[in-house]
Amino acid sequence: MVRKSQSHFSLEPYGSNLEDSQSGIITTLANKNEDLHNFMETLSHSLAGVQVNSTQVVSDLEEEFDRLFTILVEMKESMINTIKQEGAKKTQEIQNQLTQSSDALESAEELLEFANNALDVQDEDEFTKVEAAGLVTMASAFRLTMKPKVTDNMNHLMVDFTQERQLLQNLKFLPVPWAPEMEVGDCLVLDNTVSVAWKMPVEDSKIDHYILEYRKTDHEGLPRIKDQRCWEVVDNIKTTEYSLSGLKFDSKFMNFRVRACNKAAAGEYSDPVTLETRAFNFGFDSSSSHLNLKVEDRTVEWDPQGGKGLESKVKGKENKGSAHFTNLKNMSRSGTPSPKRTLTTRSPAIRGSRDRFTGESYTVLGDTSMDCGQHYWEVKALKDCKSYSVGVSYRNLGKFDQLGKTNTTWCIHINNWLQSSFAAKHNNKAKSLDGTAPGRIGVFCDLDSGQLSFYNAETKQLIHTFKAKFSQPVVPAFMVWCGGLSLSTGMQVPSAVKSFQKDENGLAGSNSSLNSMAQ
Repeated sequence: MVRKSQSHFSLEPYGSNLEDSQSGIITTLANKNEDLHNFMETLSHSLAGVQVNSTQVVSDLEEEFDRLFTILVEMKESMINTIKQEGAKKTQEIQNQLTQSSDALESAEELLEFANNALDVQDEDEFTKVEAAGLVTMASAFRLTMKPKVTDNMNHLMVDFTQERQLLQNLKFLPVPWAPEMEVGDCLVLDNTVSVAWKMPVEDSKIDHYILEYRKTDHEGLPRIKDQRCWEVVDNIKTTEYSLSGLKFDSKFMNFRVRACNKAAAGEYSDPVTLETRAFNFGFDSSSSHLNLKVEDRTVEWDPQGGKGLESKVKGKENKGSAHFTNLKNMSRSGTPSPKRTLTTRSPAIRGSRDRFTGESYTVLGDTSMDCGQHYWEVKALKDCKSYSVGVSYRNLGKFDQLGKTNTTWCIHINNWLQSSFAAKHNNKAKSLDGTAPGRIGVFCDLDSGQLSFYNAETKQLIHTFKAKFSQPVVPAFMVWCGGLSLSTGMQVPSAVKSFQKDENGLAGSNSSLNSMAQ
């Protein structure tokens, strides 16, 4: 019994190790199985591509030969016309000379006859008249040039096709450019811009341009045939580097490949390179949004008609409190109740959901929480926005709570209604901020160091920094009244913000009265 017991206890770690080993083997085999499937899909795609491309190349070759034949036929017709025109020109010149010579011969024969007749004239005066007449008659004959203006030689229009025949006989497939090599060490991902660089394995002076292709993916490593996103193309790149700017990083990685082209052919693609483009992506959580807020894609706008159901739901309770009745009348009249007024009673029946904000907490949260790391996003106020707040909050924010008035919310608040104000708010304390609020605000949340900073998104100038030890995950939070906000996500932390936080240790612009230890 003792031996069995000892054997039993000694097998437990062995069994545990065996299970771990088997689990590791299964995981490895599963990964290999997935890789093989991906490789087979690549081969199948390549096989289909060979068939399609072979047909296309034959068609292109036939088209090139047809063009060559067309050029030869056109040149033949052109050269034949030239020969015919030259022959016609020479024929006309010779015929003109024949006509002139015929006229001169006729005049000479008349003069000869005239001269024979002049031999019989005895009177000197009469002979002088005959001599003068003869000279006039012979004038055309003596002016005639006795040399052909043209020859019958047409050798100047002969063509020597020796060189052309040799070129045609040496006609071969054009050398295809080598596949470029991606310079991974020179590729850079910074400020939502990706810069890629490559080189040719051998120098090729006939390269005319390069074609860069890229696509977003959530798979690390080689591109997959059945990836949801298609390759996007940047053509006619003249250098061996290129930068894609203004990107939204809504995927974990991006694949890049490049090919070289000469005047007639494109080479093979380079081996693809995968670069990490991870960034913080989130949207508005419409289920948390106040009824007076309209959430669409990346915008949230105040909608005074969104809470119309509130009036009808509590209409039967108007006589229960004069203050409540007065507030409802003001809401019905203006459609835009002041965010400073508070309803004394609220009907839970019209919340829409248990977590929906109500009352005068015109709030909507982000749909993605943060528990570690550094995150950045930007918010732009739409035209004529009267009042709004931008910040972060714990997820358990009460549905009646307003941003900056609890110890679980941090924000900056901009009020353009009646009297303008620009302040940082937390735990129902406010600190007025210098200057005017920028049109676009950058929010930097560093949960690892416990800092929340706000920047002018255009100049990257620090506006304010909170220092807090966040004890729970936080979510982006927004308040809007009479206006709207536009959200930009999928952004890396800007290098200027990183540099500033590093140099200033994230404390510049903070206020000790607002810095707090999160509870």
